[in-house]
Amino acid sequence: MALKMWLALIMVNELLSTIILAICGTWVYLMSYLMKSYRLSPQLKHFNDAFSNHFPKVSVILPARNEGRYISKCLDSLLVQNYPNYEIIAINDSSSDDTGDIISQYSKEYQKVIFVDLGPRPDGWVGKNWACYQGYKHATGDLLLFTDADTQHSPSLMLIAVKHFLLQNLDAITAMPRLLCYDRWTKATIPMLSTFLHTRFSALRVNDPDTKIGYFFGSFFIISKTVYEKVGTHMGVKEELIEDGALGAKVKEARFKLRMVRGEGEITAIWARDLDSLWQGLRRLMIPLYSQHSMKTGLMVTAVFFLLVVPFIVLPYSCWLLLQYGDLISYVLFISSSLTTGLMILSNVLHSKLALRQNPIYAIASPIAAVIISFSFISSIIDANKPGAVTWRNRHYTVREHQHPLG
Repeated sequence: MALKMWLALIMVNELLSTIILAICGTWVYLMSYLMKSYRLSPQLKHFNDAFSNHFPKVSVILPARNEGRYISKCLDSLLVQNYPNYEIIAINDSSSDDTGDIISQYSKEYQKVIFVDLGPRPDGWVGKNWACYQGYKHATGDLLLFTDADTQHSPSLMLIAVKHFLLQNLDAITAMPRLLCYDRWTKATIPMLSTFLHTRFSALRVNDPDTKIGYFFGSFFIISKTVYEKVGTHMGVKEELIEDGALGAKVKEARFKLRMVRGEGEITAIWARDLDSLWQGLRRLMIPLYSQHSMKTGLMVTAVFFLLVVPFIVLPYSCWLLLQYGDLISYVLFISSSLTTGLMILSNVLHSKLALRQNPIYAIASPIAAVIISFSFISSIIDANKPGAVTWRNRHYTVREHQHPLG
């Protein structure tokens, strides 16, 4: 009996070693691609070249729902833009706080601000998509700049972005913002999540005309009005929960020229504001994917669990195994799990310093981040087909089968 248990332990440890080595190899790839992406992705500030006196009119479309805490700072940053020809269409999307009153006051004080006050959204529309579409209906510019109410912009952002747009002969441009993290949960979690998003929707992939991957950051993207209309406006993505990503994918699929740049020095945005909005934001990423491709998404969630959580479970076990037996398999398991967890923490440190510009000490909480991400994804696929599965901006959405994933 003892011999059988010993052989079973050896087999389990060999299997664990194989799994951890595979996970370690995956993290080596993720880290190398991450560094390549940071090194080679174009930056918005690098395109401040000579410019003509041609300033096409820009219509800033700013949807806002219950953004009374942030909308003033966003509008203030937009009103000091040094671009000479633009308007701001600020849409109050049925807010229950003072968002509408704040926008109304700005529209009375500043001629550039056009106040649009929406009633209830029609059936079949996600709220933000409806608000963006109504903003477009009021727009008079040749270029449409979509942004979020919790975003702040540097005074030269619009001018530099339009220069880039014109000099590169683009149809659309989107800029990666610096994400502001205010609570400890978000500070610990966003760096780890960014590794996957940065790899999947890297500027290197989006800017490659040979890939099908297209993406917009909702905090900032400019698209010509003509191209926006040709890809169906927000009406074409009216039921998408990740509408900015879906619209970017449609632009890329239609073979228009889309460019993604890094804009962390020019734009700040808030992805999550507390643990609840962080949890719901993670579910919002996964539920539409699962509703469309349940098997593929289930496998992806399983892979995420193995990549994020399993190394932190195996590491203490490998320490115990090494102290108990000290054989070759114990050493292999200990070294590979230590290297893997080290790479995960290093990845979080890099994201914290390079993209978020926050204290990298939060990388110590990587195991907590791994649990939050993995279990929010697991809960997503469990609840995906339930009515009101997604809660976002105080609205409940039931995901429909015909929603399609990004890219």
